[in-house]
Amino acid sequence: MRKQADEQGSDLLVIDTGDRIEGNGLYDASSPKGLFQYDIYAEADVDILCTGNHELYKAYSADMEHNTTVPNYRGKYLASNLDYIDFKTGDRVPQAQRYKKFKTKNQGFEIVAFGFLFDFTGNANNTVVQPVEDTIKEDWFQEAIREKPDLFVVIGHVGLRMEEFKVIFTAIRKQNWHIPIAFFGGHAHVRDTVQYDSKAFAIASGRYFETIGWMSIDGISKGSTKEVEAAASPTFTRRYIDNNLYGLHHHTGLNQSTFPTADGKRVTQMITRARKALQLDYKFGCAPKTLWMTRTKHTDEDSIYYWISNQLLPDIITRKDRKDKARLAIFNTGGIRFDIFKGGFTRDSTYAVSPFTSGFSYIPDVPYKAASKVIDLLNSAGRILAENGADVRFLAMPEQAFPAPAMKAMFEANKEGEDEKRLELRGFLDKPDLTSGYTTKDDIGTDGDDTIHEPVKFYEQPNCIQAEINMPAKGDPETVDFVFLDFIQPWIIPALKFAGAGDYSDADVQRYIDGTFTYHMAQWISKNWQGDC
Repeated sequence: MRKQADEQGSDLLVIDTGDRIEGNGLYDASSPKGLFQYDIYAEADVDILCTGNHELYKAYSADMEHNTTVPNYRGKYLASNLDYIDFKTGDRVPQAQRYKKFKTKNQGFEIVAFGFLFDFTGNANNTVVQPVEDTIKEDWFQEAIREKPDLFVVIGHVGLRMEEFKVIFTAIRKQNWHIPIAFFGGHAHVRDTVQYDSKAFAIASGRYFETIGWMSIDGISKGSTKEVEAAASPTFTRRYIDNNLYGLHHHTGLNQSTFPTADGKRVTQMITRARKALQLDYKFGCAPKTLWMTRTKHTDEDSIYYWISNQLLPDIITRKDRKDKARLAIFNTGGIRFDIFKGGFTRDSTYAVSPFTSGFSYIPDVPYKAASKVIDLLNSAGRILAENGADVRFLAMPEQAFPAPAMKAMFEANKEGEDEKRLELRGFLDKPDLTSGYTTKDDIGTDGDDTIHEPVKFYEQPNCIQAEINMPAKGDPETVDFVFLDFIQPWIIPALKFAGAGDYSDADVQRYIDGTFTYHMAQWISKNWQGDC
C-alpha cells in the first residue's frame, strides 16, 4: 500500500489507537507476559500510535510500554495526556512526546498530530492519566492548536461518542475554525464514523483487529491560512475492511502467490514459533455448542452468560471450609470478550474469551436481604453509583458503554420483539451466500462496510449477572457469602451501602479462592467438555 501511494503521489498514514496487549495467547500465555509479543509487534510499520487502557492496568505492562514500545517507535508514539512514574527515581515524565509536527512524504502536507487516552481511572500507580479537560488548558496544547497546519490529526483510545473527542474538537475549532481535522478513535469496540462539522470527521475501526479502518481525505488545501473563506471543504470517505486475506488481496491487487513479502514471512515464522513454544493449540476440551455474547438474550441457553451463571459459577465458587454456606456470586459481563464456538477449546481460546487476571473475592456473612438487592443496583442504578465515583458503564462490554444511535435503536427494537427484517441495516438478506457479520450504520450512512454481510442481532446485555449457589430449598437464608470478581470491588462496596447492608469497606473483603477466573474456566472445561472434535 505504501508503494501504491508513492506511485500515485498520495500519502498513507498507518495508525494504531492502542490496546495492543491482552486478549490473545501470544501476550497472555507467556511468563513474563509479552515475552514474544513485544518483539513481534516491533516489526509493524506504524506512523502514529498511542496507549490504550489495557497497557495501563498493571504496573508491569505500563513499564514495558514505556521502556520497550515507546523507544521502538520514538518520534511516532504520542501521549498527550499520559505520564509515567519511574519508581527508581521518582520522576514523573510524559509517557512519550505530547504531539508532533511533520510533513507528509509525497504531497508535503503539514500535519499537527496528538495522541490521547480517554479519562481512564483504572490505571496502575506508575502512570498518571490527566483528564482531557485539564490537558487542553496546558500551554503546550494551546500553542499546538494555534499552529496553522494543513491538517490536524487526533488519534486516541477514545470512543467517538465519548465526550473527550468533542472537547478536543471544540478546543481546536476555537483557534482554527477552517482547518480539517481527522480523528481516529478506539476503545468502544465498534465500527463507527462521526461527523463533527463539514471539515472534521472521526472513524473507529471495530475491535480486536477484526477491522482495518480506512479514511480517505481528498481536497486538503495547502497553506490553510490563505484564502480561508474560498477554500472548499475536503471530502472524507471511509471503509471498514474485514481483516482477512481476501480483502487484503483485493485492495492490494495481489494474490496468494504475490501478496507475501519477505518481512511478512519472517514475522509469520516468529508467530508460529511463539505459538508452538506457548502450546497455544493445546486443547482443554470440546465445546458442545456455540455460546454467544450478544446474539442472544443473557437468559437464553445459547448465551455465554447463561452458561456462566447456571453451570460454571455454581461449580467453581466453592471452598471446603465454607461449602455449607449459601452464596451469591456476581460477575460483570465486561469480563467476557468473545464467543465460545462449537468445537475445540484451546489454551489460546481461554485468553480470547477471558483475557483478564481477575480472581474471586468475597465478604462473609452478608445479610441476604441487602445482598440480594445489589445485582439490581449494578444493572439499573447507574446514576446513584456514578455519584460515588463508580460509573457502571465500565462493568459491561465496551460496545454498550457509549453506543452509536443505530445500536441504541437496535437494543430498543430487540426489547420490543420486532421482526428481524425490521432490524436490517441493509436489505441484502435476499442475496445468496452471505456470511453473518458487520452491517454498520454510522453518521455517513450504511455503505461503509467493505464486505456485504447478513446482519446479526445484537442484544443489550446487563452490566452484571448473578449465580445463586447452595440456597435453601425453602425460604431465604439469613446471610450469604457474597462473592464477586475483584475487578468490580469498587462498585460492590457502594452498592452494598445503598442496599442497606451496613458500612462495609475494602477492609472487609477477603480472597475467596485462589486462581483467576480464566484459570478456573479452563479447568472446568477440561473436566466437563471432553469428547471428540
